[in-house]
Amino acid sequence: MIRTKYRFLLAATLAAVAALSIFASRNDFGLGRNMEIAVNMMRELSLGYVDPVDPDRLMEGAAAGMVRDLDPYTEYIPEEELSAFELLTTGKYGGVGSLIRQKEDYVRIAQPYAGSPADRAGLKIGDKIVAIDGTDTRGFTVEQVSSRLKGDPGSKVSVTVEHLDGSRETVTLRRERIAIPGVPYAGWVAEGIGYVRHSDFTEGSYEEMRAAIERLRAEGELKGLVLDYRSNGGGIMQEAVKILGMFVPKGTEVVSTKGRTEESKQTYRTASEPLFPDLPLAVLVNGSSASAAEIVSGALQDLDRAVLVGQRTFGKGLVQSTRPVGYNAMLKLTTAKYYIPSGRCIQAIDYSHSQQGSVGAVPDSLIREYATRAGRKVYDGGGVMPDIPTDPEYISRFAATLYTLGFIEDFGDEYMRRYPGQQIDIRTFSITDRDYTDFAEFMKEKEVPYESDTRRVLKKLKEAAKSDRFGQIEQQIASIEAELRDDTQTNLETYRAQIIESINNDIVLRHGYSAGVIEHALVGDPEVARAAGVLGNGEEYRRILTRQDTRRK
Repeated sequence: MIRTKYRFLLAATLAAVAALSIFASRNDFGLGRNMEIAVNMMRELSLGYVDPVDPDRLMEGAAAGMVRDLDPYTEYIPEEELSAFELLTTGKYGGVGSLIRQKEDYVRIAQPYAGSPADRAGLKIGDKIVAIDGTDTRGFTVEQVSSRLKGDPGSKVSVTVEHLDGSRETVTLRRERIAIPGVPYAGWVAEGIGYVRHSDFTEGSYEEMRAAIERLRAEGELKGLVLDYRSNGGGIMQEAVKILGMFVPKGTEVVSTKGRTEESKQTYRTASEPLFPDLPLAVLVNGSSASAAEIVSGALQDLDRAVLVGQRTFGKGLVQSTRPVGYNAMLKLTTAKYYIPSGRCIQAIDYSHSQQGSVGAVPDSLIREYATRAGRKVYDGGGVMPDIPTDPEYISRFAATLYTLGFIEDFGDEYMRRYPGQQIDIRTFSITDRDYTDFAEFMKEKEVPYESDTRRVLKKLKEAAKSDRFGQIEQQIASIEAELRDDTQTNLETYRAQIIESINNDIVLRHGYSAGVIEHALVGDPEVARAAGVLGNGEEYRRILTRQDTRRK
C-alpha cells in the first residue's frame, strides 16, 4: 500500500516538476536538481524509515517548509485548516455563537455573543458543558467540544450545562451563521463627539461602520468622530478603501499596490460620494494597528483628513493573496507592497533577503521623507507615526499571567455566585476593597509560574559574575535577590490596580458583553480624552492638519 501511495505521489511530484519547468528558465539547473532531490528523499523516507510514515504529512511538511524562510504572512493552508482561515477573513461561521475555555475535566462557556443562539438560550459565562447530544463531555478538549457545537446553519444540537448555582439544564440550539462584529461598539465620549471601535477588516465591516456612524448622527448632533483602530490587525484591503470613501471625495486615490506581476500593480480610488465629507476625525492607533488599519489611518493622515493619536503603528505594508493549489488546499502569499497617498510604504521589516537569513528593520539611512496633501512632512520605513504621540498603556505581565491561567475568570465565577441577580453601572463599576481581599485569599493556594523581569536579569548577572570569578559582585547580587519581593502575595499588592481592572472587565463582560467592556474602559482612557479634546478645539485641529510635521521616528 505504501509503495502504491508512493508511486502516486511520485507521479504527482513529476507532474509538478513539469509544471514548474514552464515558469523556470531553460538553464535553471538548480530547480531541476532540487526537485529530483525532493523526490529521492520522499522515496527513501516512505520506504526505508525505521517506523511507518505518512507520505501525505511528509508532503505537507515540505509545502510548509517551502515558504518558511520568506515572510511570516506567506503560508500553506491545508484543507483541514481552511475553515479557520475563512473565519479570520469573513468573521463568520456556522455554530451556536460562544467562546469556550477549558477548566479541569470540562469545557465551559467563556463568552456568548450577544443575540446568538447560546445567548438567547440563557447560557452564561462559567456554565459547564457536561453533555452534547447526550454524550458526556468529561475529558473533552476545547477543540472536541468546538467541533461538535459547530455545524451547518439550521441544524440543531442539544447541550446540557451545569450553571454556577449547581443546577443542570438541557437546551436545544439551532445553529446559525454567526457573524463576529467588526465594529463591536459605538457611542459618545463627549458632547457632540462620537466614538467607534473598529476591531478588524472582515467582510461587511464597511456596512457595520457606516451603520454605526449613521446611528450616532441620528441620536444627536455629531460634531466630531473618534475612530479607534488600536490593536486592529487589519484584514481585507477593499473594506479599507470603502471605509475611506465615507470621508474623502469620490475618485480619491487612497492606496496603490506594486509587485512583480502586472496583476499586482493596482491603484485603488474611492468609488462613491462621501457620506461625511466635513466631519472632523481623530484616529487612535498603537503598535498593534496593522495592515488595513494602517491604510485607513495613513491615508487619512496623508490627505490631511484626520488627526492621529497614539503610538507608531506596526508597519505591515505587504499585501497577501490566496491561490488554490489543488485538493481544497490554498497558498496565501505576499504578492505586493502597498503605498498610501503620499507615496510612502510603511513596511517596517525588510524580508527581501530572508532566504539568505537576513531580516531586519529598515535602517535610518533608508528612511525617506514624503509630504501630505497640505505639505506636512511624513516618513516611510516603519509604520505610521501619529500626529499626537502618547505613551503606551502599561500592561502588568503578572496581571496578564493571572488572566491567561484562568484565575480571573474563576474568581469571576465565585463573584457571580455570591451576587446573583446583581445590577451594575457598566461605566462606573468596580469591585470593593473587601472583594479584592477575598481575591487575595482565593489566590493563596494557587501556583503562579511567574518570574519578574528584575529577577531574570539578576539571575543572568549572577551567572555572568560567577563565570567571570567576580565573587564579591556575585555576593552583592545574591543580597539584592534576597531583598527582592516578587512572590504572588506581594505582586497582588504591587499590581493591585491592574488586577482590579482585569476583574472589573470580567464582571462587566458578564453583564454587558464585549461592548460593555469597551464602554467601561472609555471612562479613564487618556488617549480617547486627548482625541476628544483636539476635536473640540477647532483651532488646534486645523493647526495640526495644516502645519504640524510628524516625527521621523
